Amino acid sequence: MHKLSSIPITKEMFEFDGLDLIVASGTAPHSDGWEYRFEDYVEDIVTMCENLRLKFLETGDKAYWRALIQILPSAYLQTRTVTMSYANLRNIYFQRKNHKLREWTDFCDWIKTLPYSGELITIGE
Repeated sequence: MHKLSSIPITKEMFEFDGLDLIVASGTAPHSDGWEYRFEDYVEDIVTMCENLRLKFLETGDKAYWRALIQILPSAYLQTRTVTMSYANLRNIYFQRKNHKLREWTDFCDWIKTLPYSGELITIGE
């Protein structure tokens, strides 16, 4: 988040996983019959975020920064750095290997690629 204003906000900075069907069809129906184009929604969000970023850079007013942080969708991809042991990874692996979120199963697949994972993490599986 501290680097959010340093580069332009683009659509590639978001992941809308699980919305493939909506994107493929181009529209999403609502109970009242009204339809919206998912691509338009994404473009609107990205444009609004980028405009707030530019306004913050132009004015230095933290109100624009706070607004950007508050409306930023959870689909925004963020980088985090963590330090953990193989014991931590073993707990995570067995707690999350069958999780319904794809991110956890992807993470567990990555855990299995670590050196000595078979001997220290996934042993007994």
